[in-house]
Amino acid sequence: MAVSGGDVHVHAARRLRESYGGDIGDVGLRLDPALAEGEYVVEASGGQVMVRGGPFSGVIYGVEELLARSPQRLRPELFATPVRGKPGLPYRTFWTWDHSTNWELSQIGQQEIGVFNPYQKPPGGFLADYRRLVDFCSKNRVGGIVIYGFLRDSHGGIEAAQELCRYGNERGVRIIPGIAIGAYGGVYWEGRHKYNLRTWLAANPQHAAKMSRDIGFQLADLAFPLNFPHSDYTVTACPSAPETIDWMEEAVSWLADTFEIGGVNIESGDYGVCDCQRCQARRANDAEARRRGDVYGDYWSHTDMAENFPRLYRATKARRPDAWVYCEMQWDNLLDPVATEIQKRLPKGAIYQHTANQSFWKRLRTELRADYVAALPTQPNVLRCQFACQWNGDERTQRYAFNARSFADMAGRGAELGMQGLTVWSEVSDYVATAELSYLAFARFGWDPRLTWDAFVAEELAPRLGGERHARTFIAIAEEIDASQTLSVPRLAELQAQALAMMAEVEAGAARRWLTLAEQIARRGFMGR
Repeated sequence: MAVSGGDVHVHAARRLRESYGGDIGDVGLRLDPALAEGEYVVEASGGQVMVRGGPFSGVIYGVEELLARSPQRLRPELFATPVRGKPGLPYRTFWTWDHSTNWELSQIGQQEIGVFNPYQKPPGGFLADYRRLVDFCSKNRVGGIVIYGFLRDSHGGIEAAQELCRYGNERGVRIIPGIAIGAYGGVYWEGRHKYNLRTWLAANPQHAAKMSRDIGFQLADLAFPLNFPHSDYTVTACPSAPETIDWMEEAVSWLADTFEIGGVNIESGDYGVCDCQRCQARRANDAEARRRGDVYGDYWSHTDMAENFPRLYRATKARRPDAWVYCEMQWDNLLDPVATEIQKRLPKGAIYQHTANQSFWKRLRTELRADYVAALPTQPNVLRCQFACQWNGDERTQRYAFNARSFADMAGRGAELGMQGLTVWSEVSDYVATAELSYLAFARFGWDPRLTWDAFVAEELAPRLGGERHARTFIAIAEEIDASQTLSVPRLAELQAQALAMMAEVEAGAARRWLTLAEQIARRGFMGR
């Protein structure tokens, strides 16, 4: 039978056809504006199963729930009592750079770290990677993907970016370009375009920032120094020049007009501040002065954001009223009274994103208080995890680690403290089991922050790894190799043999996951550590 509402909810209907073939049964799909974004109700009446969903993604999430409960054929009796779902954290977002997002593994040009990198994959690689990432988000109820490097001539420019937005919107996944005020290439990260920063500064050199220190930064929780070579990517514009923010506002308006974006992630740039006389005068306040003695004191300016962000927020919302507009509050400063008076000028309704490196999160989870979060002048607030990725850890970093406990902890504790969302890195393909299972932890605990670890292991990991005994063994092995940068070759051999023995006991999908863990161990054994 035809799916009622399938002409509107195209991807939800597609998922039903993929699972049920020609024998879909009687299913109705309907938007319900009374429900929150992503919320759904699945209920049966008179033999029909009706899926009602909140704006943007609710119907898709409801169909995924239906298929999870009734996978082989439609069984209306399972929904005689309505099944409901609603996100515990409204803002659940993946964060990426285009050049180091590697989800389509059948192509050359993979990179694993960096912020000023050229794009090295074939031109079609951008869409190939991000379509896979969108598919994962759609099935697992992840609300959006932040993309730095959203627009480059080298991976398709305007046409590829428009196609990605269409693909994401159809599947209930917001595509959220990342930009910085007067930095990070402007709105058009790389290419000969009027909204590319290098192109604009070449025509307007008088508006270049005057930097008194070299570009770049060093993270205290990363074991090795970072390299930031000078290039077209590292040019900056003065944020106090009226012409700069005029140009940025025009560029953001063009972005929201030209692409069906789900939002925008805006920051002040984090590799130095302009030291011209106007900028120094604007930053002559006690809050900014206190920051200068800190480890990250002159990497960014809250005053710059307070002056310029509201205009970019309004420009986006005027064209995309439902957009998620993130305002990046930068690193490791949520416990400080950072520029409180300045922050009062920031607009309500933007999403204020507080980034934490690993050592700072250890402080936050015990020192932060819910009443403090509720009293912040910025509302709503979300956390961004700057660890469990390539930006924290030893020389291996945490990019391929089993990060599930970290994501579960940050989602659960963040919700207790009144945070409304969580953003994590997601550049490693879900082919790698440690990454895949970590992303599932982010998705499940972001949806239900009250979920217990044992329930997550039983409901999500056990079916994917061959059973609960297998799941707990996988966790133990993964966490042992993560904990020690150096292990003896005999111990690595023992762990590899254990993983391969588990792989031999399970079906193909679970075996693939065990194989990726065994390969991680084998590589270390080959290196002798």
